[in-house]
Amino acid sequence: MRETGGDQVTAAVAGCTAALRTAVDRDWTGVRAGRLDWNCHETALHVADDLLAYAANLAGRAEDAWVPFELRLDDGTDNSGLLHVVETTGALLAATVRTTPRTARGFHPYPFRSADRAGFAAMGIAEVLLHTHDMAIGLEIPYRPAEELAETVLSHLFPHVQPGPTAWQTLLWATGRGELPGRAPVTDWQWSNNLVIPADRLDLVGIRPAEARDLRQGGDGGFEWIDGGPYEGTRDAAGFLLKAYEGGVHRPEFGVFALVRRADGRAVGGMGFHSAPDEEGRVEIGYDLAEAARGNGYATEALRALADWALARDDVRTLFATVEAANTPSQAVVTRAGFTRVSEDEEGLAFALRVE
Repeated sequence: MRETGGDQVTAAVAGCTAALRTAVDRDWTGVRAGRLDWNCHETALHVADDLLAYAANLAGRAEDAWVPFELRLDDGTDNSGLLHVVETTGALLAATVRTTPRTARGFHPYPFRSADRAGFAAMGIAEVLLHTHDMAIGLEIPYRPAEELAETVLSHLFPHVQPGPTAWQTLLWATGRGELPGRAPVTDWQWSNNLVIPADRLDLVGIRPAEARDLRQGGDGGFEWIDGGPYEGTRDAAGFLLKAYEGGVHRPEFGVFALVRRADGRAVGGMGFHSAPDEEGRVEIGYDLAEAARGNGYATEALRALADWALARDDVRTLFATVEAANTPSQAVVTRAGFTRVSEDEEGLAFALRVE
């Protein structure tokens, strides 16, 4: 699949500067940017500052906090100069995204304290699109970005938001900037980067809706797979994730994860939840591995990591896994991960792991 990256960042910035140049002779300091408390000059500087900060955190592989610096304009910088700064910081983010390995991550607080290169690209695009909209309202100039860019932001950063009639309209509603028929106004919002759960030799990398769609359609989901991957179970699980996203009930922390081998960055299988936990804290887990990856303990390792993560939450009390009666290797996996057999029916053997 075509991964979100530098080209989309460049396109977003180009649309921003093209729109704002039509009002470059105005006094931006005296015009409020939409509903923001900032004026248009402050808002444009904020966009540039964020683009630079995202590039720095990704390039520097920041782990626990923002790289400690801040963008400052030279005294006397006019609006044309400010737009040049926006273009330059956008180019820096685009270049950083293009040259950073897919598995690299940098610090960002929302909500799991890290993001990968696609996440930083999407966040940069979001800053540009949304704040150009704010400035365009204040300056009374037309602006509407490409639907593809708005869809990129939604599928990467708002996986919990049900798609609406158009991606741009949905994004404005999701960030408290617009209305959608049949939906209450949004007054408090936060975007969501994908979750990564570390295991010993693997990372469980949360699959985004766009990646799930590509997997369901026969693509690679943006991952580099070992021979024979992804297995059909991963593609089926991606389809369920996509259905939940389109229905507005997807909770990304209880979605599907690609099992990415840390040694070479290649995906060896998939693992995830059938749904969010019910009112009693029960949730079911499923998984598969590409045939070439079996027999190395990857499934047990990943299942232990996912179970530890889930059972540490307040909303999970019991994990379940259903295994076909004839599938003795999979029964061994869940047993080694601490599950115990609790029942048997026509669907197979049920195993459970509960909070102590």
